[in-house]
Amino acid sequence: MSSLSAPAALPTPVVLPATKTVFWLVGTALFALAIYYFIGVDQGAYSVFGKDMHVHEFVHDARHFLGFPCH
Repeated sequence: MSSLSAPAALPTPVVLPATKTVFWLVGTALFALAIYYFIGVDQGAYSVFGKDMHVHEFVHDARHFLGFPCH
């Protein structure tokens, strides 16, 4: 006996318009740069928030884990 099976449907790729792709790429890059700044650069002394050390203390352990010097 032979069994006949229906051909499997091929998945179709998701196609994004170029403008939407650029929007996502720029947004992701800006988000990544902001995260890099807060974890790797913000030291409190020359912070965008003045001399407030809350952001520095919040990400302090992440700075050491990722190898950024801070003190």
